[in-house]
Amino acid sequence: FTGRVCPAPCEGSCVAGLVDKPVTIKNMEYAIIDRGFREGWIVPTPPAFRSGRTVAIVGSGPAGLAAADQLNKEGHSVTVFERDDRIGGLLVYGIPNMKLDKNTVQRRVDLMAAEGVKFVTGANVGVDPAFCLKDMHAKFDSVLLTVGATKPRDLPAKGREFKSIHFAMEF
Repeated sequence: FTGRVCPAPCEGSCVAGLVDKPVTIKNMEYAIIDRGFREGWIVPTPPAFRSGRTVAIVGSGPAGLAAADQLNKEGHSVTVFERDDRIGGLLVYGIPNMKLDKNTVQRRVDLMAAEGVKFVTGANVGVDPAFCLKDMHAKFDSVLLTVGATKPRDLPAKGREFKSIHFAMEF
């Protein structure tokens, strides 16, 4: 996902640009992964063995999905809990479609589900009694908190009071 939203500052600094055009790595990565999915080369690869360990991940933004993917690859049984109605956190609710199409996020979530990661939406952990942290600690071997901010943080900077200054995200 991060390659899709990266502004690719490395391209402008590419030393290949000293003798020819710089390498457009961002475009190359897009083309490779998109073709891979289109051609059916990207297929689920569930782990060959399961460790017997269970992990609950609270939050399905970039950190939660990355942790879920890696822990699942290591053979742990992973369940991701998300308070909202869709998996993806900031990837879905904070990045505009022009920068990251939501179908791209869903495509990856579907792949992870096919590899064995379980997803639970509408799970407001720590608020909803059905999703109590104490119960999670009893049910899972590990609980990983990867929650994002739900309130913007104001900074006491000169000029902050100007009308044209906005938070990056309104929650």
